[in-house]
Amino acid sequence: MAKLYFKYGAMGCSKTAQALITKFNYEERNMKVLLLKPAIDTRDGVSVVKSRIGLSKPCLAISDSDNVYEIYKTNYTDCQVVIVDECQFLTPKQVDQLDDIVIDYNVPVLCFGLATDFLTHLFPGSKRLFEIAESVSEIKSVCKCGSKATVNARIDDNGRIVTEGDQICIGGNDRYVAMCRRCYLKRIKEQNASVNKDE
Repeated sequence: MAKLYFKYGAMGCSKTAQALITKFNYEERNMKVLLLKPAIDTRDGVSVVKSRIGLSKPCLAISDSDNVYEIYKTNYTDCQVVIVDECQFLTPKQVDQLDDIVIDYNVPVLCFGLATDFLTHLFPGSKRLFEIAESVSEIKSVCKCGSKATVNARIDDNGRIVTEGDQICIGGNDRYVAMCRRCYLKRIKEQNASVNKDE
């Protein structure tokens, strides 16, 4: 039986590369894949999934008002697999719609994305995936200190960690650094001490 999969990790853990490699592996077995990503991610173009190592493929971009189930049912029932990149930006309703594709069409749906934002809070789409996905697995990445990275630290133009702002701020290595929680908290403490010293 097909499943809804959630494969998550911190920034820089090669989620997108794994999504594209997974697509290649299915296609190598003559299976048609529907590649999706939320339209809010415009870093490399609206209709392109591109990894840091240079792999890229065209995709179908979906807005937060799109009904993913209806899109699949109307245009893509010949696809035997659905792969979603940047799934944290899905709405909880869209996650449910993906699960309906799994149930009604017996089609595996593989979602790749972040679990938490720059303040370590779950994204709504990721939260729903944790709640209903039948397979949840972590793609591990490493902090500069060698420990497992779990925090997606947002960095400003001066290299300081940002601790307030909107949940969504599209960016890559220029805007985010994957860190362990210990290093993240230590760096914030050092920043705060530096600010207090200057006042």
